[in-house]
Amino acid sequence: MRLWRSPAARTGASVAIATGLYGVSFGALGVTSGLDFWQTQALSLLLFSGGSQFAFIGVLAGGGTPGAALGSAALLGIRNAVYGMQLNALIRPTGWLRLGAAHVTIDESMATTSAQRDPDEQRRAFWVTGIGIFLLWNAFTALGSLLGTAIGDPKTWGLDGAAVAAFLALLWPRLKGREPAAIAVACAVATVLVVPFVPPGIPVLVAALVAAVWGLAGAGPAHEGLEPDVEPPHRAGEGRMP
Repeated sequence: MRLWRSPAARTGASVAIATGLYGVSFGALGVTSGLDFWQTQALSLLLFSGGSQFAFIGVLAGGGTPGAALGSAALLGIRNAVYGMQLNALIRPTGWLRLGAAHVTIDESMATTSAQRDPDEQRRAFWVTGIGIFLLWNAFTALGSLLGTAIGDPKTWGLDGAAVAAFLALLWPRLKGREPAAIAVACAVATVLVVPFVPPGIPVLVAALVAAVWGLAGAGPAHEGLEPDVEPPHRAGEGRMP
């Protein structure tokens, strides 16, 4: 079977194009938040996790230290380690492919892979989605960085708050249940309360602490929680629940 006759590969390619194009916004916001072209590009090449990247530049744009920005990004990146354990069991990479698989384990590659039942289709979905997004995300990050440099002062265009808005756009569709939404509200309130008293970047860590305490105090239904950014497509023969 040719790769592009595979439904999983076609799905992965479409997800890769849609997600990769969004890299242009990260590139523009990166350079307008104080990073240069190569620093912005390095984040997409080495960190390669949309939510973590936007959190990183959001803290920097707010005047936070690189350490605080790194801590915020790391907290959001924990979910990829959880995905990795499940994906390792599904696609079973070996040798140097394990390193490559770890780097392209993100929300979208997790979602498209877990939507497949056939092991071969799972592997095709994972690699096409992960590699496709990596290539396009970095290409459009570079384009966005060049465009952002031409923009000039971000405050002139109201872009000083755009990193936060972009991060919220990534987060909002993933709040699927009542409890996650309640946790998000509690974290937001805690953040607003501590902002006047602590340095930039620390409020994000306070919000993470609130979420951790909530989680330890009591878990909600197993199916509720932060979901991947992309919902798995419905399989043949399966209908939507009313």
